[in-house]
Amino acid sequence: MKPDPARDARLAAYRDLLLRWNATINLVSARTAADIDRRHVADSLQLVPLLPEEGSIADLGSGGGLPGLVIAAALPEREVHLVESDRRKAAFLVEAAAAMGLKRVRVHPQRIEQVRLPSLAAVTARALAPLDLLLGFAASLLAPGGIALFPKGRAAEEELTSAAAHWHFTVERFTSRTDPEATILRLSEIRRAGT
Repeated sequence: MKPDPARDARLAAYRDLLLRWNATINLVSARTAADIDRRHVADSLQLVPLLPEEGSIADLGSGGGLPGLVIAAALPEREVHLVESDRRKAAFLVEAAAAMGLKRVRVHPQRIEQVRLPSLAAVTARALAPLDLLLGFAASLLAPGGIALFPKGRAAEEELTSAAAHWHFTVERFTSRTDPEATILRLSEIRRAGT
């Protein structure tokens, strides 16, 4: 990714706030907080080139803003919806978006099943749920032609096999640049089997 001083300043503000809040709310594990740049920020930034060039994005189960706030820092002109039902984490997301100067971020402090969003070009979710469940969320939120980006660990192929029993989709796999055992799944044409 090309150098971008404005993006880097937004990410520095995010990093500082995340570490400060993490002392009282578990936003990232203490074990990975020490390696926040590689383990969390770089891991989230690698999704940016895989996103469609335009349209709204939603990060489901946004937690500490990974990958949603990091994506918004890289693409401040895009509308990014952060869905997080834990009100304390949602409060962090609101404060972090303001501190980062991200005026197009919308925080939705509610369950994914209850959120009302515009049709989306892309949805993301990191360490949230099995693929089978994530595909249900994506199918209900994506505009025609939209994509889902889901980073997955070493069980990615097992999750794909399990999900294929209930869903039809097109999948592209990208090896993670921050974890050789992880894969980023880019899924499109998602529809429930039998429809």
